[in-house]
Amino acid sequence: MRPRPQQDRRRRLRTWAPRSAAALVLFAAGVALGQALDDSSPPAGTRTSVRTLVPATLKAETITVTVETAP
Repeated sequence: MRPRPQQDRRRRLRTWAPRSAAALVLFAAGVALGQALDDSSPPAGTRTSVRTLVPATLKAETITVTVETAP
């Protein structure tokens, strides 16, 4: 005797639901690990700082300093 279609769907759901949940948990763990590793690395690239210097005897000037760090 062949199982009814409703029983067949339930059987497929019981098979795929835990697999899907496990895949979702593994994906979330991988994303969390990637974020943790990325947060611990030092910043690379160009950092720009803009400050206004106001000397007592000269007019105010704005100087832009760009510092590039090697990765």
